[in-house]
Amino acid sequence: MADVLNGRAARPLSEQSTAELVQRASEQLSKLVRDELTLAKAELAEKGKHAGIGAGLFGGAGVFAGYGVGALIATAIIALSLVWPLWLASLTVTVAVFLIAGVLALIGRSQFRRATPAEPQAAIEGLKADVDEVKHAVERGRG
Repeated sequence: MADVLNGRAARPLSEQSTAELVQRASEQLSKLVRDELTLAKAELAEKGKHAGIGAGLFGGAGVFAGYGVGALIATAIIALSLVWPLWLASLTVTVAVFLIAGVLALIGRSQFRRATPAEPQAAIEGLKADVDEVKHAVERGRG
């Protein structure tokens, strides 16, 4: 049974030299890797498309949530104006909103400080330890 490889008739496997078999395996492996990379690119493109749509929808939801918070604040002012003068209700709600913003800013700053520096310290230390271990192993092998 002769199959065609790269446009030429190939001899049966039992008649091929080791060099021919290695070359054939190398070509097949290269083709397999290229095909897998093509498949991975197509899959990532599809997932990226869905991620982009999802991010846009989350952004839209955030805009509408912002409008909702504004309406809720206006409702709080109107409700308090039934008991207090309008200026006092408005001032009270404004102060409350700024207090909430301040607390969130302080918590955010604390979290941001935990994230800096942006270097993966544990990974860097692990890599340095691995390099040192390899150096020591090479030195022990020479000695």
